[in-house]
Amino acid sequence: SSSSTAPRSSTGRPARSCTPRSARRSARPARDQGGLSTEKVFTISVTDVNEAPTNISLSSTSIPENAGANATVGTLSTSDPDAGNTFTYSLVSGTGDTDNAAFNISGNALRATNSFDFETKSSYSVRVRSTDQGGLSTEKVFTISVTDVNEAPTNISLSSTSIPENAGANATVGTLSTSDPDAGNTFTYTLVSGTGGTDNAAFNISGNALRATNSFDFETKSSYSVRVRSTDQGGLSTEKVFTISVVNTVELVSVVVNGADNYANSAQRSQLTSIVVTTDLPLASPSTAFSRSEEHTSELSH
Repeated sequence: SSSSTAPRSSTGRPARSCTPRSARRSARPARDQGGLSTEKVFTISVTDVNEAPTNISLSSTSIPENAGANATVGTLSTSDPDAGNTFTYSLVSGTGDTDNAAFNISGNALRATNSFDFETKSSYSVRVRSTDQGGLSTEKVFTISVTDVNEAPTNISLSSTSIPENAGANATVGTLSTSDPDAGNTFTYTLVSGTGGTDNAAFNISGNALRATNSFDFETKSSYSVRVRSTDQGGLSTEKVFTISVVNTVELVSVVVNGADNYANSAQRSQLTSIVVTTDLPLASPSTAFSRSEEHTSELSH
């Protein structure tokens, strides 16, 4: 007889197995009523079903200003559970589509339709849809930043374009300033050769002051031409020609006192009877207003 005994419960009855009945049945081969059986393995295949894409990425979300028409912002790509899917991209209406009209898509490239200007607008919002070959899609909003690029100055101004004759060496003609699209730029001014630079040698620039190197004489020359360049801190520049006018001022030609042209040596110093003052401008009044460039004599007597 067998020495093994089946386990029994506390009541003395055989203990029940904890293995589920279905598992016990699956553990034994199927048998016919005569006890004969066969076995077979089945492979269960899971068929692939197209699933919607889950995300859209953009390789770059910034573009320099002045990049030109149809400049590429970045390349679009899509995350999808299904390997090998292909995608079509489009700009669509919805939340975040504020600036769709400023962009276009070519293939998988998001492009700016026209050049952007940082100083006018520096941030844009677009809404993009990615659709797979089965028609399933996802959408995403992108914020596109315009990066500032140094731009060349556009104009030079001079606060005054005239200087009195006999003003002295290095007298200031006027102060130079520059117009530039970029706020906060700094500028360096130089006299440069080129059209209009005829009289550059007669001037110098100190900081932003255009100066006459020596005194000018109206009667010798009354108009000068200089060519000035303004260069910003990034090396971009513009040039402009200025015509500098010399303003005529009264100049003493001679003084005759009591009929003598040297009053200091006149024996009549104590008996002043007349002073004849000859200037190169007519005296409009006893003060210092003059109007014509010609020699003029005034006589004061008592």
